[in-house]
Amino acid sequence: MNKSSYYNALEIRVIENKFLELFSEGKLNGTVHTSVGQEFSAIAFAGQLQQTDFIFSNHRCHGHYIAFTGDKVGLIAELMGKKNGTCGGVGSSQHLCKGNFFSNGIQGGIIPVAAGFALANKLKKNKNIGIVFIGDGTLGEGVLYETLNIISKWEIPLLIVCENNSYAQSTQQKVNLAGDILKRADAFDVKTFKSNTWNVEKIIDEAEKSIDYVRNNQKPAFHLVDTYRLNAHSKGDDNRNEDEVKSFYDKDPLNVFSVDNKKLYEEYYNEISNQINKIVTDLESVPELSLAEYFENNSIFNEYSWTDLNSENVRQVQLINEFFKEKMALDDKVVFIGEDVLSPYGGAFKVAKDLSEKFPENVFSTPISEAAITGISNGLALAGMKPFLEIMFGDFITLAFDQIINHASKFYHMYNKQITCPVVIRTPMGGGRGYGPTHSQSLEKFLIGIDNVTVLALNTLINPKEIYTEVLTEQHPVIVIENKLDYGKKINKNFVKNYKFEKSSHKYPIAKICPVKSDPNATIVTYGGTTNVVLNLLEKLFVETELKFELLVISKISPVDINVIIDSVQKTKMLFVVEEGSAMGGFGSEIIANISENIDDKLFTKRIASLPVPIPSVKSLENEVLTLEQNVFNQIIKSLNK
Repeated sequence: MNKSSYYNALEIRVIENKFLELFSEGKLNGTVHTSVGQEFSAIAFAGQLQQTDFIFSNHRCHGHYIAFTGDKVGLIAELMGKKNGTCGGVGSSQHLCKGNFFSNGIQGGIIPVAAGFALANKLKKNKNIGIVFIGDGTLGEGVLYETLNIISKWEIPLLIVCENNSYAQSTQQKVNLAGDILKRADAFDVKTFKSNTWNVEKIIDEAEKSIDYVRNNQKPAFHLVDTYRLNAHSKGDDNRNEDEVKSFYDKDPLNVFSVDNKKLYEEYYNEISNQINKIVTDLESVPELSLAEYFENNSIFNEYSWTDLNSENVRQVQLINEFFKEKMALDDKVVFIGEDVLSPYGGAFKVAKDLSEKFPENVFSTPISEAAITGISNGLALAGMKPFLEIMFGDFITLAFDQIINHASKFYHMYNKQITCPVVIRTPMGGGRGYGPTHSQSLEKFLIGIDNVTVLALNTLINPKEIYTEVLTEQHPVIVIENKLDYGKKINKNFVKNYKFEKSSHKYPIAKICPVKSDPNATIVTYGGTTNVVLNLLEKLFVETELKFELLVISKISPVDINVIIDSVQKTKMLFVVEEGSAMGGFGSEIIANISENIDDKLFTKRIASLPVPIPSVKSLENEVLTLEQNVFNQIIKSLNK
């Protein structure tokens, strides 16, 4: 009998029960999901990994954390909300990070992130592996199966450990789960193992076998662990049958150990309890993190200057493709991921042309699995790679929202700035090609305003190489919108008579088109695919209205460098915002609200956008719905004539 395993398991149990005690005393904030009854799963798997390996865990993560890191003080301080907690008290029970340990309470989402981290290890050829812990409740999440397919096809060295306690919160497994658990992994040709937590020596031995399999073969595996949590799902509310719980209580290895080895158990328990109580006492006086330590106030009111815009006699898509060829030749950390991106096809819009032939190890053509491939890209980014993910059509980015909002955008602050996630998501948006309601949308309104995510929109005035070169320096998530119609257009070839073309000195330049010989008396703000629409109207609008418009084309649409717009509108007192999506809650609303908050003068403002209906495929209707030249012209004239 391995007494140290029992000692380590008891340590986890004492800490878990201490958390419940502290919660009842009002000394913890939030929630607590204890692993009481499941400790030997943590000991067997997390306790046998190398420190250069990694773990992704879920809401029931404390046991895994202790077994892998040994950091009792950091964990207890974290749940007590202290600044010396592993994440400064920000993440608390479900969101832990230390070294190569990560946890998140979102069911399913950690699986592709773990796969991406493991893929980074494979690309680095370092033989390190990883474990992602899931519960049987996670088997209802589709992203699990997307990821099983990919890790099998790509032979990613990841061990999925499914801790099967037969309940998804309060719901019995038989109510929600169809079929056999192991057959699900078998269906993807993933090696399977099975153990339980009631035979301690056996689970430790079998866990070692599955870990060795993944490490030695550099392939994935799925290990099912039958177990049972003796406590409620969270702090209380346990409606399970009392006789059922008692039957598992009686067979629990630690409880059996306490009877069969009473003296040794008491020795272990007293030693551990005294240690934990002292840690808690010592932490009582530790302060909490201050707002100044947590929140970074990055001003969007930056100084800037103007320089002339240069013309490029090259199509936008060719310049983007050249960027990747140049950068991938210089940096093997750059990874290109997307559906149908292999040569000779090279992606739906040919951005990936020839990339897979030149860089076969760094270009990954994926299944139709937007959630999984976004998660894998997140994992690659966390592991130090520079992934560029292509979502084939912007409409499909909705399938990746969990990975963007609950993972990529949160990692940095959730883990108290210990890590960064510089993932880049590229996607074409916009109508005008007759693709219809689900392949023509401009969905930037759902992307702007996501905390800690930069949203860019390419246009035909700024060289995309300049934009993407700056993107490479980012340490946080970036989403880049590329308009479908702009791919074939040459950069800055549409000069307008009597107007000068300039760009700002911002990291992501703003293009300014303004009258050469006089001051403007109206401002138009736009971005992306509507740039050429507005450019083509400037002379016509002057003839019709005698207004001299200053056009500002924004590259970084979230967060916007608002000072340039403020400076223009303070002069003109008239602002039009043109966007391709529908108006409600969109880019125009944000710009006008921001301007109104920063300018006290009375202003004329107008949002111009597409109609709030699905974009039709039939050409005549599509032209009526979208923000095209005649529609923009009509709306400006109508608003001025009121």
